[in-house]
Amino acid sequence: MSTIFSVNQTTPLPLRQPDTSPVSQAKSSFGEMLTDTITQVNQSQMDGEKGIEKLQTGEAKNLHEVMLAVEQADISLRMLVQMRNKAQQAYEEIMRMQI
Repeated sequence: MSTIFSVNQTTPLPLRQPDTSPVSQAKSSFGEMLTDTITQVNQSQMDGEKGIEKLQTGEAKNLHEVMLAVEQADISLRMLVQMRNKAQQAYEEIMRMQI
């Protein structure tokens, strides 16, 4: 009987310390980051389209500003497509893993 009481009288383990790693302290989740990126790309696309419309109507004063907006929209869309491709490749690789 004395061995049972000695087990019950042990002190409990201390509580786990909070995780202070940079990953856990990130301000936004992956989903929020992805949503923000898509919103920015969409805004860039709309800015490029507005620039083209202004150029066609004669409202645009500088051709180079319109070209910069269109190229920025093109590059941001290409980056988003590459992000999607990499995420899809990672998903496919995870699905091929053996359990």
